[in-house]
Amino acid sequence: MIPRLKSRLIATTTHSLQTCRHSSSLAIQQCLHTIDNYNSEINAFISINDRKLLEEKAKESDHRREQGQPIGPLDGVPIAIKDNLCTSALPTTCASNMLKDFISPYDATVVQLLDKAGALIVGKTNMDEFGMGHSVFGPVINPHSLNQENKRLAGGSSGGSAASVAMNMCRVALGSDTGGSVRMPASYCGIVGFKPSYGRCSRYGLVAYANSLDTIGILSRTVEDCANVYNAISKYDELDPTSMPLKLRNEIDEKDKELASRWEKDLSGLVVGIPQEFYVDSLSPKVISAWREGIDRFKQLGAKIITVSMPHTPLALPAYYIIALAEASSNLARYDGVKYGHRSATEGQDEDQLLFASTRTQGFGAEVQRRILLGTHVLTAGTYETLFLPAQKARRLIQQDFNNVFCQPNPLMTHECGQAHLILIPSATGDAPTLKEQGMNEYINDVMTLPANLAGVPAITVPFIKDGQPIGLQLMSQYGYDQFLLSMAQKIQ
Repeated sequence: MIPRLKSRLIATTTHSLQTCRHSSSLAIQQCLHTIDNYNSEINAFISINDRKLLEEKAKESDHRREQGQPIGPLDGVPIAIKDNLCTSALPTTCASNMLKDFISPYDATVVQLLDKAGALIVGKTNMDEFGMGHSVFGPVINPHSLNQENKRLAGGSSGGSAASVAMNMCRVALGSDTGGSVRMPASYCGIVGFKPSYGRCSRYGLVAYANSLDTIGILSRTVEDCANVYNAISKYDELDPTSMPLKLRNEIDEKDKELASRWEKDLSGLVVGIPQEFYVDSLSPKVISAWREGIDRFKQLGAKIITVSMPHTPLALPAYYIIALAEASSNLARYDGVKYGHRSATEGQDEDQLLFASTRTQGFGAEVQRRILLGTHVLTAGTYETLFLPAQKARRLIQQDFNNVFCQPNPLMTHECGQAHLILIPSATGDAPTLKEQGMNEYINDVMTLPANLAGVPAITVPFIKDGQPIGLQLMSQYGYDQFLLSMAQKIQ
C-alpha cells in the first residue's frame, strides 16, 4: 500500500469529508482502517479509543441524522486529541516517562465540549515531550515522505495531530500552540493549523508548558472544518482564570462578525500588511515563492498589499525562550514522584535526599531537563532582573507593534488606527526537516510563529504546495477577531 500513498493523500481529501457527513459509521471504519495500516510507520497515535464504543456512537450519530436531528456540524465526526489534553478514558502521557501510565480523573473542558457536540474521540496523538522535547514514543513521520528514502518529520510539538489529519486517520485534531506548535506541523504536513486568540478556548485540562503562552489549537484539512470545531470549543469557562470574560467576549464577537461579513463577495478595501522584518536570511526559495503566491491571491481577490514595519520582531525569539522556559520550570516542578506520575525506586537509599532528584532524572528527557535548568536559572535572584523582566518588557513592545499595524483597535486598550486588517507571513523558514536534521535549529525554527503567542493574537496556517512539498503561509489579525481571520483564510485556501 505504501507506493500509492501520495495519491491517497490527495484523492481521499474531499471523499473522506463527504463520507463523514453522510455516514459516520463508514467514516470511523475508514479512519480505524488507516490507523491499522499506517500508524506503525507514521507513529501519529499513542493510544486508540475502544473500537466498539466508537462504532456504537457512530451508529447513534447516523440515526440522529436519519431522523433529521443532528446535534450539530460535529455530530459523528472523528477527532483526535493531543496527548497533553486530559481525558478520563485514555492515558494522558505528554509523551513522557514521567506520565507514561497516567490517566486523568477528568476531561479537559474542550474535550467535554467536543463530546457534547457529538464528536467521536478516536484517540490521543503523539507529541514532543511536554511540548518541548523528544517523545519517548519516537518521532512522528511526515505522511508526505513515506515514499521517500529520506523520511521527514511532521514537526512539533503537535506533530501527531498534524500527521493524523494529513493521513486521514481522523477528520480534525486538537493540539496546543505555545510558540507555533500547531501552525508549524500544519505547514510541514500540508494542512490548516489555527491558533485562536489567547483566552478564547479554555485551557482547563491542558497540561501546562507556559501558562501565558499556551493556546488550544485546531488542525484540519479545510478552514471550514477548523471553524466548525472552533465554534464548538470557544466558550467561556469559569474553571480557567485566563478565559476571556463574557462581557469582553460578547463585545468583540459583535465587531468580529461584522468585519467578517464585510468582505463576503470580494476583498475590495481589505488591506494586507507584509512585515519587512519577517523577510529573514534563512527563508528558503520555496517559502519565498509561496509567500509571493499568497500575495498574488489576495491581489486577485481585490485586496491591497502594503509593506508594514514591526521593529521589535528581532526581540521575539530571545524574549519567548526566556519567558517560556521560566514558566516551564515553574509548571514542571509539580512532578515530584509524590502524588502522581513516575516515582523512582529508592530502596536502601536516603529517600528524603534522592527520591525527588532520581524521579525527575528518570522521568524527564534530556531536552526537558535542559529547559527546566535554564528556566530555573532565569528566575534566580539577579538573573530575574537582568533577563526575565527585560523579556516581559520586550513582549509588551512586540504586542504594541501588532497594535500599531492593525486597523481594528485592540479591545483591551486604545491606540491610533493602524494600516492593515491582516498580516501575511510564512509559517516556517523552510519545508519539513528530515530525520537526520532532528534537533538541528529547533530553537530558530519558531521565529515566524512565536510573535503571535507573545502578543496573544489569532494566527492560522493555510497550505500551499511548492515543488511537491507542503509550504504553509500564516495569516494573523488583531486580538479577538478570530471569525474574521477564519473567513479571510477561507478566501485564499
